[in-house]
Amino acid sequence: MENLVEQLTERREIEPTSSKSAWEKVRTARDNNRPQSMEIINNIFTGFFELYGDRNYSNDSSIVGGLAWLKDVPVTVIGQQKGIDLPDRLKRNFGMTNPEGYRKSLRLVKQAEKFKRPVICFVDTPGAFCGVEAEKKGQAYAIANNLHELFGVKTPIVTVVLGEGGSGGALALSVCDKLYMFENSVFSVITPEGCASILWKDAKLAREAAEKLRLTAADLYEAGFVDDIIREPEDFTRDNMIDTCAQLKELLYADIRKLSKLNAEALIKNRQNKYLGM
Repeated sequence: MENLVEQLTERREIEPTSSKSAWEKVRTARDNNRPQSMEIINNIFTGFFELYGDRNYSNDSSIVGGLAWLKDVPVTVIGQQKGIDLPDRLKRNFGMTNPEGYRKSLRLVKQAEKFKRPVICFVDTPGAFCGVEAEKKGQAYAIANNLHELFGVKTPIVTVVLGEGGSGGALALSVCDKLYMFENSVFSVITPEGCASILWKDAKLAREAAEKLRLTAADLYEAGFVDDIIREPEDFTRDNMIDTCAQLKELLYADIRKLSKLNAEALIKNRQNKYLGM
């Protein structure tokens, strides 16, 4: 068991990623043509069957989730979806999740735990929705409850940051056994614009804030927060994602097979130690 844990936690030396600046990577992560969760899900998994609602208030379309097959392994898949065109983006609230979305994701995780299915999450959000209604419905509690519950889930969890990983809105799906980031994705406590507005009272200084936040995949891998970086084509769009999805599929499958060999106690202990170490 100890040897398996060592294999799961060992880190490889990575070559420098793309030469883009932090701000350029933020812009790339937000690009409308960048693949989103549903495109990735449809290219990696088979038999995806979407499930809806939090069994409490309503369904949040910014979170898509359900059952699928990763090769011969039944899994639960959860992803944040920003939307493709304007009507779709309005329907999905531009990927900004409400409390019912986080309750929905936790419901699916708990269901996966009950039936011993691994969980795979895809993160892509500028942040949790911060409107008055979201606060009335318990936004902070919903996110905090996800964080608390995910630490004790007795089934493997793997999270992949596709584009933006914004603040607690992303962290609510990122307590996991393995965390990966695409090469030009970003993960930060706040957007560069928000950071610049707070620190310097000028959102136009977002470029400078992006550099200071150390939010790129390379920065976070170096700091030990991310387990590995997924390489992208030079122009990573929906039109040229097939090869990258194939590589990600093999990576996820290998991880799930290894993580599933750990008993529940070792899995939880390893996950908790991962975050205590941060």
